[in-house]
Formats: sequence, C-alpha cells, structure tokens
Amino acid sequence: MVSAPTLAEEILELKTQRRAIILAHHYQEPEIQDLADSIGDSLELARTAQKFQGDVIAFCGVRFMAETAKVLNPERVVVVPDRNAGCSLVDSCPVEAIRAFRRRNPDHVIVSYINTSVEVKAESDILCTSRNAVAVVNSIPSDRPILFLPDINLGNYVKNQTGRKNMEIWQGACIVHATFPARRLTAARAEHPQALVAAHPECPGDVLRMADFIGSTSAIIDWCTKQPASEFIVMTESGVRYSLERLSSGKKFYFVANENCNCSECPYMKLNTLEKLARCLETLEPRIELPADIMQRALVPLQRMLAVK
Repeated sequence: MVSAPTLAEEILELKTQRRAIILAHHYQEPEIQDLADSIGDSLELARTAQKFQGDVIAFCGVRFMAETAKVLNPERVVVVPDRNAGCSLVDSCPVEAIRAFRRRNPDHVIVSYINTSVEVKAESDILCTSRNAVAVVNSIPSDRPILFLPDINLGNYVKNQTGRKNMEIWQGACIVHATFPARRLTAARAEHPQALVAAHPECPGDVLRMADFIGSTSAIIDWCTKQPASEFIVMTESGVRYSLERLSSGKKFYFVANENCNCSECPYMKLNTLEKLARCLETLEPRIELPADIMQRALVPLQRMLAVK
C-alpha cells in the first residue's frame, strides 16, 4: 500500500509543477526553512529574487519582502502564504507623510529602510537594509541632508557609525527589537557570563552598547559561526535559532524576551505555515499585485541599493 504524500512532499511537487522558488527569511519556522530554496535576510533574499528565472516566487516572510521581489520580477507571479503578514515599521511610515516631507524639504535625500511599503520606496532616493545601511549613507555626498526612515534605532546606529550630522531620523520602531529591555540583557549576561552578545541594530541604543557584535540577521549568524566562543546571547528574533544551531553545532544560544509578548518572536513572521504555503502554491493566491508605475519608480532606489557594495 502506497502511503499518502506528506505536506512537505506536496509542496515540493507543487513547486516543480509551478516552476517556483521558495524564499524564506531566517525568522520562519524550521519546517518552512527546510523546504526553502534560499534562506536569508532582506538583502540576501532581494539579491536571490533579482536573479530568479522561473515562473513563481513563493515568499515566506512578510509582505514588504514579497513586494520587493515583485518589483524585481514584474512579469512573474509572486505569492505569499498569508496576506496579513505585515510589519510594524511599514505601518509607522505612511506614504502621504513622506510625500509631505518631500514637498517641504526638496533638498533632502530620502534613504528608506527596506522595511517600508512599495509606495514609500517609490518616493525614496535609495533603499538600504540593516546589513548595508552604513555603506548606503556613506555613499551619499556629505553636504546633502538626509531623511532616514523609518527605524529610529537603526537610524541612530547609522548616524553614530557614519558621524553624519545632517541626518534626520523617522520615529518608527520594530515591535520585536525595539522592546528588548537592557535590564533583561544585563540579567542574561549575569546568568551566562561567558556568553558573547550579538545584537541587531534595530535594538535600542542601551542594548547595542552592551553588544560584542552588531549586525543584520545573516551577519549575526556568520559572526556567531566563526567565533571560537561556545555561548551567545542573541538579541534578535528567535527564529534565527534554527539557522544558528544548524550551522554551529555544539554552541549554545540564549534569547532575551521582549516587553510586548514576553518572548522574542515576530507575530507577523509566524503567520506563515506549511498549510498556507501549500495552498498559495496550489491556488497562486494571495498574490502580490502592484501598480506598474509604482513598481517602476520603486525599482530605481532598489537598484541603487543593490549597486552599493
């Protein structure tokens, strides 16, 4: 008797039928990461999407990431497992407010974190990710004033790293990283005195000041993997544990709970499931559909970001 295919096997069969690629952020559940063709942070996944030659992109992350893939692949179908997988940073930065700022300050260069809506990207001069934000800001002539949006913590970190004085910063924040309290990190360091601290730059400044390393999700993984130390306190979304343990066998990773949910999980990232992934590959819904003119305008700052080394 032939056993029925598992859900994972169904997804892989659908992927073949659709000539699809599955992209997954490091914050996704392990069972999704196991099926992904590429796992990465925002910059890595944007580069992978840029090179894709198939028909369908199934993006397991949050909506702004899938929108970015669509901008880079306007002729291809881009689907997401859950339409409601949003982002607090996107919500903190409505496009009308950015248009109003542009009208008042036509001399400013608008540098937008990739965690923004496609409409905001279309109003921007250049994009960045947490991995290349410092390099992007350094690529702008020093006499040009900058508006950096929307993450206040990343913006302050970049301003400190670049020494940029003429840089205004939007007041947005990530509901996960911004609510990591320094007192809990202090307690974790006391409990694990041999552990090194790796932090994402979306964390508050008092957390970053205690870190041994500051970097994007993938940069944190790379750093922890290469360090001879065996214990780490990781100040980012706890979904990264799977990649860390897969690449760093024998090392221990500790995560600090934030104030919002007494955990370190992104509720939006965790909306995606295997069942929803299978359904979106089968039905090609929910599908990312964007106006052509918005995609064309958003592509310009996106390509400028991808050109920065």
